[in-house]
This record gives sequence, structure tokens and C-alpha cells, in this order.
Amino acid sequence: MAKLRKAVCYRRIERSYTRVSKYRKHSFVKARPHVKITKFDMGNVKGNFSFAFDLVSKSDLQVRQEAMEASRQMLNRKLEQKIGNANYHFRVRKYPHHILRQNSIASGAGADRLSTGMQLAFGKAIGVAAQIRKGDTIFTIKVNKQHRNTVRAFLTAVRSKLPNQWYVVEKKLGE
Repeated sequence: MAKLRKAVCYRRIERSYTRVSKYRKHSFVKARPHVKITKFDMGNVKGNFSFAFDLVSKSDLQVRQEAMEASRQMLNRKLEQKIGNANYHFRVRKYPHHILRQNSIASGAGADRLSTGMQLAFGKAIGVAAQIRKGDTIFTIKVNKQHRNTVRAFLTAVRSKLPNQWYVVEKKLGE
């Protein structure tokens, strides 16, 4: 399997030309890559909690599913180890819909016979990403009062796994 290209190649939000239709001949994208995020709700889903923490974007960007899944795994593992599975509700709020494409161009000797250059340059699907606007929430964690500082520290640490700038918003939930 080919390695991932740098995230900076796909960070900017652009108009999506990734139409997937239920009729194959109308689809621009012939095969959609599977989503690697395995769970979107973790912890105690039905519990009553008094505080919610959101990880909010400071700018418009695209976040690839690999970065979202790495962040999700890190947060969930730390939450399970430190505060226990019954003491939090963790939700991934964005779904990676946007299909990323790459137009592979052969280089080197004889490349003129293998590549079409910019003719038919739509590219093939290589992954998916979530398009996130300024002020959108990517993760939400609900906890009780005694775990506030722990969750804030975890969300601050997970920002290094995600591209661009993020900030943590704390909300008091109705009791």
C-alpha cells in the first residue's frame, strides 16, 4: 500500500467535485474509500453529566480521517484509563464525507508514454476528509465536576494530532 501524502496537500477547503451517484454511469467517483473511524459515540451514552467540553476550530480546514481516528483513539484510551468508562460520554461530531483525489503522474524515463499529464486529470480516490468551518466542533466530551481538569488537559494534548489551531470550550449543562 502506498504511503500517505502530506496533510498540507489536502488542508485547504475546495469545492467538492466528488459526486457519488446510485447510478454508476453518473458517478464521477467510481469507488468511495471506506471510513476508518470505527466509533462515533463512546463511554456512558445514557448518563447524566454536568459539564460538556467541545474542541472547536479556529479556521476553515479539512481534517483527514487518519488524523481524526488517531485523535479519537488517544482521547478514548486516556479517558478510559483515568476516569473510567462509566464517567464520560465522548462523541465525534464530524463525519468525513469529502473524497480526496490524486492524479498520479509518472516521472522518469519513458514517462511521456505512460502519463496523460493534465488531460483527464480528475484523479482517483485515495481517502476521505471532514470539511470543518471556523467555529465547528469536532469532539464533545461530557463529564461530571470532579473530572473537569482532567478532560481539559486531554483535549489540550490532543490538539497536536490535528492540523491547524483549536480551542477548548467548556459548557455547564442543565441539571
